[in-house]
Order: sequence, then structure tokens, then C-alpha cells
Amino acid sequence: MKKRLFRIPLLTIGFIFIIMGLRWIFVDEPWMLDKVANEERLNMTFEKLFSNEINDTLPGYLQQIYRFFGLWVSMIGLFIVSFLREKFIQDSDIRKSLLICTGLTVYLALILAYIWIPSSPFVYLGLGSVILHAVSIIGNRKIS
Repeated sequence: MKKRLFRIPLLTIGFIFIIMGLRWIFVDEPWMLDKVANEERLNMTFEKLFSNEINDTLPGYLQQIYRFFGLWVSMIGLFIVSFLREKFIQDSDIRKSLLICTGLTVYLALILAYIWIPSSPFVYLGLGSVILHAVSIIGNRKIS
């Protein structure tokens, strides 16, 4: 039971990262997944942004950037999930390293989302990830 309190929240975070990353990789216009917040940040609509001739290649560039970002996010999720195997979580140093790295990722991502795109639903996903991470910290303390 103690290990499950540590493991399940981090597994959830890892799978969320994998799914989010895959969405950014495979959606044709990934910037539209958070259209309202992105347009608010740009201070213009995507229609206006893409209407200028100089920006004709911008959608392809954005797609490339979002796909790399999606790959990065998916790989972080895969690392989190792969380091939650029974053999690894028996080692307290590995658990602590996993908590530190995951914590830095979710806390800093939440701070950046709150600063740059506060109207984004990703802020709520970030808050949920912070709560899950806190539960894993409690679970780690119960194991130790």
C-alpha cells in the first residue's frame, strides 16, 4: 500500500505527459489545442497572424516546433513511467531523484504556464500534477 501511494500519482503524471506529448505530435495544428490562451498571449488571432504573406510558412514552422516539444514531453513521461518499476522504487535514492526531477518539471511548468498563459486549461492540469506529486512525496515518506 505504501508503495502504491508513491507510485500511482507519478504513473498518472507520466501517462499524462505521454498522452499530451502524443497529441502535440499528431495533431495537424497543435497550437489550436490551446487556441484561446495562445491568441491571448499573441494579442491577435491566428487568422490575422497567418493572413500576412510573410507568415505563409509559419504554420509549418509551428508544427515542427510543437512536434519536437511533444516528443520531449512524451519522453519525459516515458522516463517517469519506466523508473517506477518495482526494482527501481525499492532504492530510496532513485525515488528521491525521481521526485526531484518530476517536481521541478511540474512546478516550473505550472509557474511558466501561470505567468505566460494564465487562461489556459493547462494551468489546471499543472495544479493537478502538483497535487499528484505532493501525494507521491507523502507516499515516499511512508516507505522510508
